[in-house]
Amino acid sequence: MRQTVPRTGTGGRSRAVPLLACLFLVGCAIVPITGRKQLILIPEAQTIALGADAYREVLAESDLVRSGPELEMVRRAGRRIAEVSHQPGYEWEFNLIRDDEMANAFCLPGGKVAVYTGLMPVARTEGGLATVMAHEIAHAVARHGGERMTDQLALQIGATGLDALLREKSERTRQLVLAAYGVGGTVGVLLPFSRKQESEADRIGLVYMARAGYDPREAIGFWERMQAHSEGGSPPEWLSTHPSHATRIADLHRHMPEALRHYQANR
Repeated sequence: MRQTVPRTGTGGRSRAVPLLACLFLVGCAIVPITGRKQLILIPEAQTIALGADAYREVLAESDLVRSGPELEMVRRAGRRIAEVSHQPGYEWEFNLIRDDEMANAFCLPGGKVAVYTGLMPVARTEGGLATVMAHEIAHAVARHGGERMTDQLALQIGATGLDALLREKSERTRQLVLAAYGVGGTVGVLLPFSRKQESEADRIGLVYMARAGYDPREAIGFWERMQAHSEGGSPPEWLSTHPSHATRIADLHRHMPEALRHYQANR
């Protein structure tokens, strides 16, 4: 439903303030472990439904590994980590996709996880695999998907408002300003925030793997191997959705004492 806020008059302003405050309160959330406050205006049920649909589409188009020790390891590590996460009640699914060129994994909202076989030689051990899976599970638990959708929505609204303000300007001026807004929004807002979410998922994932009984120190070795695996293929950090490997490893060292406390408590 479209909300119309009166432009003039103290009465309109007084009605708008409670409306905005209500939206803010409804959309507020707290990220576990880090305690960061979030603004998420997309209902969780909606993001979970979208995640389930997207997951089914990916699986339908993929060559799934149906059995074997690698699939068993993926599902064992996934279940252990999900059980100690802040959302053990999600309908978690763990699948292994046969693609030896893809050293990656993902987790969609609601707990739909997939690992590509190309990641297994880099992971090497179950602890290395747990590093990645805990990171991806952290994204879902922290509702990073809904948060990114909210950010995109905010930028779209901003672009619409800017276009209205430039209505009296020439077409060329409008295009230049809107293009600058788009680049600035991506490089100055979306990419830095995406890197912040990645770093946050690293910290949460480190704690989750420790709670699940995996030595969090294995995360350092994994990311060092990943750095060697992807050497020369990464853009500069400021143009990337992810922090650099050097930044990531330094942050993991910084958060290691916290994770080790959980590891010792759960041995």
